[in-house]
Amino acid sequence: MKITKQEVRHVAELARLDIEEKDLDRFARELGDILEYAEKLGRVDTTDVAPTSHAVEICNAFRPDLVTKHLDREEALKNAPEPEEGSFAVPRVIE
Repeated sequence: MKITKQEVRHVAELARLDIEEKDLDRFARELGDILEYAEKLGRVDTTDVAPTSHAVEICNAFRPDLVTKHLDREEALKNAPEPEEGSFAVPRVIE
């Protein structure tokens, strides 16, 4: 599919990209190649292919929830660089 320099300029403007005049021919050629490839993919017969949301099967990698003993406050605060009044002291983020 042939893309014109004017179409490249228009797409660049929509995307708020500043493309130099000397690069327009290259981008037109590259965008044309991409559209040709997409067109080829559109011609592939996929009647016997089930729709999928992912190319490979994925599964949940979470561990099962188990009730376990938690750290008591003193044990948890042993890891704090500067505990303050029984809590973790963190830098102020809202002024």
